[in-house]
Amino acid sequence: MTQLTAPSVPAPSTVTSTACPDAPAVDVLGGPWPASARPGPGGDVLVGGVGLAEAAERFGTPLYVLDEAEVRNRARAYRRALPHAEVLYAAKAFLCSAMADWVAEEGLGLDVCSSGELWLAASAGFPAQRILLHGNAKSPEELRLARRLRVGRIVIDGPAEIARLAALVAADTPQRVLVRVVPGIAAGHHSAVRTGVGGQKFGFPIEGGDAADAIARVLDQPGLELAGLHCHLGSQITEVEPYLQAVDALVRLLAQIREQHGVELPELDLGGGHGIRYLPGDAEFDVADFAVRVTDRLAVRCAEAGLEVPRLIIEPGRALAGPAAVAVYRVLSVKHTADGHCFAAVDGGMSDNPRPALYGSPYAVRLVGRRSEAGAARVDVVGRHCEAGDVLVRDAVLPADLRAGDLLAVPAAGAYQLSMASGYNLVGRPAVAAVKDGRARLLIRRETVEDFRLREVGR
Repeated sequence: MTQLTAPSVPAPSTVTSTACPDAPAVDVLGGPWPASARPGPGGDVLVGGVGLAEAAERFGTPLYVLDEAEVRNRARAYRRALPHAEVLYAAKAFLCSAMADWVAEEGLGLDVCSSGELWLAASAGFPAQRILLHGNAKSPEELRLARRLRVGRIVIDGPAEIARLAALVAADTPQRVLVRVVPGIAAGHHSAVRTGVGGQKFGFPIEGGDAADAIARVLDQPGLELAGLHCHLGSQITEVEPYLQAVDALVRLLAQIREQHGVELPELDLGGGHGIRYLPGDAEFDVADFAVRVTDRLAVRCAEAGLEVPRLIIEPGRALAGPAAVAVYRVLSVKHTADGHCFAAVDGGMSDNPRPALYGSPYAVRLVGRRSEAGAARVDVVGRHCEAGDVLVRDAVLPADLRAGDLLAVPAAGAYQLSMASGYNLVGRPAVAAVKDGRARLLIRRETVEDFRLREVGR
């Protein structure tokens, strides 16, 4: 399987540092650890040449350590695999100004779904023409902001947006739009993220004619330039087959549009949802296989329909950000119950990673910062919040002598953790530090109680 790494990264293997031969091996390619992960002295793990324990000591915990080179290498892998396609980073996975800079410098566009993401990207200097705005409930203010900033494309997701957006533009300054359609294809790791099927809030179903009606309405608006179709099937997809099915459905719709309206649309956006490894044995989305099979299928189906091949657009988010970060927590207590359970409570939890509580998502975890000679024990790594469901990793294998003060590292932490973080129990969101070439720098400071207090305007 082709991995999302730069050519200079070695072939898949595990290594044990010669400096500490008894250190546990760390997977050095793909997931769940960043490709740069190496065993370090004293039981530590180095990411981007920086020890996780060293970073935790410097910046405190919980801490998210983000490997800049991993993000860039994965962005480059997409550009190599799909040189004629447009690749947009899905900002909802994780966005900060530095991330926007890296994405822009690697030649990718940006897919945003709120005025907050749009403002941050614009403030970071991201080129507006390379930004796509989508979302199922765009406010009038968000649409006005997108127009003012001159974003490249806006995805029409519901009937009300057609008239609302058309009212904001003039025929001599049209807005390029895509219409989000629902092809009726189920894909994704959990029912809550399967967005390619009917009966949910996104897009216009092809079946039943809603998509065709919306397309006709957009074409009737002189201020809207219909550039193409958009779909998004789901999240954490590791197989190519659902995207091939989507190509079939969307090309049929493109042919129908030409027949009914006499126009050929130049763009086709297949969305993102490309899966990563959270556990060592997990499958990972193969972008090289996707590139070959999807582009071939698109060419064949368009030839059969007598259509020009539209430009392909894709929107990976998790596939770039997810494997690039490691979350580091400090153990606050270890509890052994009468029924034989062991719980290790850490200083974070569902406020910085809600995915286990929302989706039952599994994660790997390991002790860092000290070497243990103890045997293995089964441990539930739990958070600090007042919820029985605040469990980060169930049935983890950790040293039997795990104790308060130890550090635990959770890889594959870069996507849909901090971006979905909350202020539950007024526990501030963690800091984020970037690592590269043996150096660490703070990107986002830790949220404090004072930050919460400053939002109050009266009592």
